[in-house]
Amino acid sequence: MRIIVDAMGGDNAPESAVTGGALAAQEYGEQVLLVGDPVKIAEILKAKGMENRDDVTIMPASDVVDMHDDPATVLRQKPDSSMAVAFKLLKAGEGDALVSAGNTGALLTGATLYGGRIKGVRRGALAPVMPCAGGQFMLCDAGANTECTAEMLLQFAFLGSLYLEKIGGVARPRVGLVNNGTEDTKGDTLRKEAYALLKAAGDAGRLNFVGNVEGSMAPLGACDVAVCDGFTGNVMLKTIEGVAKFMAGEIKGVFMRNLATKLGYLACKKGMDEFRGLFDQDRVGGAPFLGIAKPVIKAHGSSNEIAVKNAVRQAIAYTKSGMIDEVRKNIEYMTVKAAE
Repeated sequence: MRIIVDAMGGDNAPESAVTGGALAAQEYGEQVLLVGDPVKIAEILKAKGMENRDDVTIMPASDVVDMHDDPATVLRQKPDSSMAVAFKLLKAGEGDALVSAGNTGALLTGATLYGGRIKGVRRGALAPVMPCAGGQFMLCDAGANTECTAEMLLQFAFLGSLYLEKIGGVARPRVGLVNNGTEDTKGDTLRKEAYALLKAAGDAGRLNFVGNVEGSMAPLGACDVAVCDGFTGNVMLKTIEGVAKFMAGEIKGVFMRNLATKLGYLACKKGMDEFRGLFDQDRVGGAPFLGIAKPVIKAHGSSNEIAVKNAVRQAIAYTKSGMIDEVRKNIEYMTVKAAE
């Protein structure tokens, strides 16, 4: 298997992407293609003692997609950027999956143009996994599509559910629709139409639909897949991250007040480390773009080498899972006509 890594994408590139990609090749026994400035990549590999590796190949690219570039046009304007070259390799079959910590919008554009959507899927969805009481939940969509139809939300539900079944090992994932109340009459027109479609799919036994969930309920473990439009999902994602950072800072402040509280911290340090670990993005690696015909993983922009390594692990698992074929088998159930 060959995993393509955009070596120039992300805040800490190229060092984090190059080192993480090489570590992944070594640990997981798969081929990694590092796309970017060949001189810089070679220098980093040499500095890390990772040069002359049979499982790492450097693929030259002379340009870089910046975080401020226009996502809709940048891949055409910068055809020799590391991201554009990476997608061309993916489209040509030179690699089985792609990992990048670069511009999210450009990555979605490239995934759609070069990877292509699975036939019948209306839009690809960004689907990060978030910590919650008792485990994790998947947020789908978390920012790829700010305007959605009810049918798209139905498809996000299927995509998230199949991903957790095939890759997360979750039997019959509970699907909830993010709404401003739990009653089936709540929400705007989009939410009401989506609720009807999801309930029909649930009644038919195709989804384990548990109804509406409020934003506060998902972190408390109310569902395994939280379905929403990308605008709502992105606000929810950033709010959870912000609250987590705020709470961690406040708790640290409590423990640092005086000598007695500092001693108390030492007594519960293990528990505090575990708490911080719940929100450690590096452990997860990245978020998949669901609905795309080839695996594309978006690592967060500030990824270090451990995060990139884990994103490659995620890409390997996605490729081996057979999830994309499973979506194709179930696409007939993911339409308004089938749900009615």
